[in-house]
Amino acid sequence: MTTKAIVTLRGEAELVRRAGALFAGVRREFLCAAGEPATWSAAAPAVPRAPVPGLVVRKLYGPGALRTPAGRELLGQLTGAGAEIRISAAPPAHEAIVVDGRLAVLAAPRSAAGGPRAYNVVQEPGVVAGVRALFETAWETSTDLATYRRTPFPRIEDAERAVLRSLAAGHTDETASRLLGVSLRTYRRRVATLMSALDARSRFQAGLRAREILGTGPDAGRADTP
Repeated sequence: MTTKAIVTLRGEAELVRRAGALFAGVRREFLCAAGEPATWSAAAPAVPRAPVPGLVVRKLYGPGALRTPAGRELLGQLTGAGAEIRISAAPPAHEAIVVDGRLAVLAAPRSAAGGPRAYNVVQEPGVVAGVRALFETAWETSTDLATYRRTPFPRIEDAERAVLRSLAAGHTDETASRLLGVSLRTYRRRVATLMSALDARSRFQAGLRAREILGTGPDAGRADTP
């Protein structure tokens, strides 16, 4: 691959083709942050399968990683292979990979048009150090997988529970804000906060999660319920 400090690649196939060798050469530390396991689905095989003495593998995921059988299976495989897994309360703000403190890959937001995702491959030492520092901050405030599996998610206050009830009932924002006695702006802000915490990409998805948490669905309160 070119030695430019920052290179933009389109799609995971190109990422693996042009940067796969850099991933495979990891020797000391492999850090990965993703909202869901599928984010780096093609890049992940580039990480050495054979044990590397002293290699530290840390993977940070959002809560959505445990909500599908495929996600739970993958996390189990990673744990079995010796990776350290932590779950953040909300999807990581930046989906990134850091290799040995010398290389970082930053995933751009997904295109609304559905085209190939862009990836910025960075080898500028100062930028790589900054990305690693952001990862470490997120890692320290997240929960290890084993503990997360034992803990009901999320812990919510009464005001948040009232918003969840409105989402579960399918109320419009106007109706819900009136019933709760808050401004429309305040209600929408609370909904946005809860959607982030629930890793919900739509009101419909948030409503489904709300019914689970409130005990009206089969997976009530358990982030890792099959």
